[in-house]
Amino acid sequence: MSEKQQHDQEAFRDSLSTVKSDGGRNWIFPKKVTGFFYRWRTWLSWLLLGVLFAGPFLKIDGEPFLLLNVFERKFVIFGQVFWPQDTYILLFLLLILCVFVILFTVVFGRVFCGWICPQTLFMEMVFRKIEYWIEGDANQQRKLNAMPWNREKVTKKGIKMAIFSVISLLIAHTVMAYLIGIEKTLETVSHPPSENLAGFMGLLFFAGVFMLVFSLFREQVCTVVCPYGRLQGVLLDTNSINVTYDYVRGEPRGKINKKQTDAPPKGDCVDCTLCVQVCPTGIDIRNGIQMECVNCTACMDACDEVMEKVHRPKGLIRYASENSIVEGRQKLITPRVMGYSAVLVLLIGAFVGLLMMRTELSATITRFRGMTYQERTDGQISNLYEVTFINKTFEEQHVQIKAEDDRFHLEANDEGNWILEGQSKLEGRFFLVIQGADVHEINEKVTLLLLQNGKEIDRVSTNFMAPLPD
Repeated sequence: MSEKQQHDQEAFRDSLSTVKSDGGRNWIFPKKVTGFFYRWRTWLSWLLLGVLFAGPFLKIDGEPFLLLNVFERKFVIFGQVFWPQDTYILLFLLLILCVFVILFTVVFGRVFCGWICPQTLFMEMVFRKIEYWIEGDANQQRKLNAMPWNREKVTKKGIKMAIFSVISLLIAHTVMAYLIGIEKTLETVSHPPSENLAGFMGLLFFAGVFMLVFSLFREQVCTVVCPYGRLQGVLLDTNSINVTYDYVRGEPRGKINKKQTDAPPKGDCVDCTLCVQVCPTGIDIRNGIQMECVNCTACMDACDEVMEKVHRPKGLIRYASENSIVEGRQKLITPRVMGYSAVLVLLIGAFVGLLMMRTELSATITRFRGMTYQERTDGQISNLYEVTFINKTFEEQHVQIKAEDDRFHLEANDEGNWILEGQSKLEGRFFLVIQGADVHEINEKVTLLLLQNGKEIDRVSTNFMAPLPD
């Protein structure tokens, strides 16, 4: 094959299927698909969407199943509460997730995008189905878009956008529930917007973003914005399983002509282009692995249906690796896979170890900002401190702070005894007091003892400021 022929064959990689040659938007109208894989994707999508919307209501030992409260810096994962002091544990969890995604992609390609990704679930299994129901299949949608704004177009587009708006609002409420909790979300929506303007504006913002994504931006989220597609070129190799066209069996492609009995033999691909027509990103899978492919299996269902009609074996487009197409065998366990697996096991082991060593209760003590010391009329000197307690257990804890040096005593509400509910954070203040005659330095190191249910669990060092002793 000449250099020019190779360039022409790879020319499709020089542009996106969603962009015209003049730079304009090329709207994708995928044909409605049916088949084995589409049915399984539909059933799985209902299950995943059910879990997604039910998630904010699910609780484990009184804590949410999942809460990502960045505003209060409180994160709950499977009922376990993590605070800013646990950032190192969350970083390990993030590393585990990243390595798992890399390993999964190396072995199974971009299956996550087609089967589990929320963008694909909502776009293909919710919004696209509504579009088919209201506007019809691909050709009917093209015809509707091309016609002038008459009663039919206004009615269909208006109904579709109204339903899209309601679903976008529902998604926005769900996102808010994962951010601030279902109780606060219900409280926010049950009061007039004027009483919680920030929450109301947040809901409108999220709803607007989802509306924009699913009605306008659509598949470009996967092809332009999402970095996962770009990572494919680095992560995939010839042993990775993807939605793949079997060019060994399919080429040379061509229409079936029963009259030409003496024609040279052709491959199984009848060049019907249905695999292109059903693709939600508008690519031709027969060109090979492409960044835009989200492994949605629509082309597999369409091709299998055609193969049945022309009495040829299914699987011309199937889950397979490049090597399995060429050599006829699939190799999953490679040195690369074993390397990523070893790293993943080590990270999981370290994460479990960190969880087991995590302290049940922690306290952060700092001197009150902007203040030095207070001189009292009875000759005593005091400093004001702020304390933040984190109770990581599910049981109620009694906490006390005492100074190791007997010259100091602590003044606070409840005489320095705090009661912390399970999986909670408590902020308080206290005074550390000393007789002026006992002051030795103007900036003295003081060790405070943290007691949990009467037992010392930690020692916290802080500074105590005082005037120069006479």
